[in-house]
Amino acid sequence: MAVPFIDIKRFEPGFLDQWNEKVKTMSANAQFIGGAEVSELESGLSQTTSAKYTVACANGTDALQIALRAVGVKRGDKVILPDSTFWATFESVVNVGADPYTVDTNSGDLQMDFDTFKEALDTVKPKAAMIVHLYGWGTSRIEEYRKLCKERNVPLIEDGAQCFGVLYNNESIYKDALISTTSFYPAKVLGAAGDGGAIFTNSEELSVIARRLANHGRTSHYEHGDIGWNSRLDSLQAAFLNLSLKHLGKRIESRKQAAEFYYKTLPGLGIEPIHPPKGYTENGYCNVTLVSPEERPKIEAVLKEKGIGFGNIYPGAMSDQPGAKPHLIQRFGKDQNARRISASVLNFPLFAYMTDAEKDEVISAIKEYKKR
Repeated sequence: MAVPFIDIKRFEPGFLDQWNEKVKTMSANAQFIGGAEVSELESGLSQTTSAKYTVACANGTDALQIALRAVGVKRGDKVILPDSTFWATFESVVNVGADPYTVDTNSGDLQMDFDTFKEALDTVKPKAAMIVHLYGWGTSRIEEYRKLCKERNVPLIEDGAQCFGVLYNNESIYKDALISTTSFYPAKVLGAAGDGGAIFTNSEELSVIARRLANHGRTSHYEHGDIGWNSRLDSLQAAFLNLSLKHLGKRIESRKQAAEFYYKTLPGLGIEPIHPPKGYTENGYCNVTLVSPEERPKIEAVLKEKGIGFGNIYPGAMSDQPGAKPHLIQRFGKDQNARRISASVLNFPLFAYMTDAEKDEVISAIKEYKKR
């Protein structure tokens, strides 16, 4: 039996009927931009994340660029970011005209290394810094990051594209962030029917700036106080997300059950899954294992043979990307953990409402590899 790496078609009973009816009604009334669905979504997201203000936007990359601009980053400014992340984090810094400096990864929690970050902060004296909450959890030193950046008066932008629904010390990971972002790409824990994103903040000033930037810099319909761009979340995406929010708890619980299955079964096969750091309640975004670079392609070959999906999140450090070369100013960290991890990371299938039979099929394929 084939098992996909992720299946985004696992909807709750009646969900598609509700969605189809919603599309029919909204289309008949030409409800496409703004309106009640977007307002309802922003309110629901603020309630879920415990952030005072939510600004919905067109996608997760725009959310990062808006956040950078909102805290005052402009052309020629310096920004520190992790070397282990998705390309959009690096790309957003370059797109606002700033100069990126990357920081190596901690081999324990697989997040940006705090001590190396502190070194970079002292050396670069950046306009802003970015941290990324990878894999459905975050850094074990999140409170230290926030405290240090506040003391140094360096705005900390938190890229939360993978951590929607994550709890830290039983509260939303977004709650105490100065400004954070998420993506509603369909494969996310809370995914839209297309692209979408959001910015969360507890600062009214930052929320006003972010909302203005996402809508052509408008101060009124035909007056523009900033150079912004068109990054409005359309009403249909908001409607889909509003329906999905009602089922988010069940979807996350299902994902966590799959993650727990791997925690229990993989060690017995000689593969150690990475656990979230202490204090985190994960959202089951993905399974994370590290295997030797020599072993990984052999496991992958058996998975391909058996029709089992897999991922490498992520297969390369930002500082090694061809597109980064003309823009990267400096890479901090001598251990090259980002490079080693990218050569070793292997992610097994994990998605909402994954069946027991599918989980067993994955384990069966790994056992088959072990026999060879």
